[in-house]
Amino acid sequence: MSVSSFTNPAPDEVLTFLKGVQRIAVVGLSPQQHRPSHQIARVLQRHGFQIVPVRPGVAEILGEQAYSALDQVPGKIDLVDVFRAAEHVPAIVDQALALGIPGIWLQDGVIAPAAAQRAASGGMFVVMDDCLGRFLRRHGRPGPA
Repeated sequence: MSVSSFTNPAPDEVLTFLKGVQRIAVVGLSPQQHRPSHQIARVLQRHGFQIVPVRPGVAEILGEQAYSALDQVPGKIDLVDVFRAAEHVPAIVDQALALGIPGIWLQDGVIAPAAAQRAASGGMFVVMDDCLGRFLRRHGRPGPA
């Protein structure tokens, strides 16, 4: 399946979805400040989102308790922001679908069209190969729904 077989939603659709997002699980969030995942998670915090680090072997990142896996995170998750290689995305999509998470965002370079399409077919809001932090810098944080 080629990248062209999956099309990201238009910016206005993304903004509408983000109005309902409060809590974002950041899968692959690095504790190292120079890593893109760390920098983007900071941007998310500055925009008022609660981040939930999902990274094995780490107790806390950016002042938030970390969890080893998505299915270990207590409470509601509105969006999964993925900083993992494409080969890990199908399993992450499986977990997100099983947990009833409404959306998944695959960061720059994370290209998994079949998994993205499966997530969308399962009712999830999906963005692939784009940066959530850059999107927020361009468009701002939408107000609540």
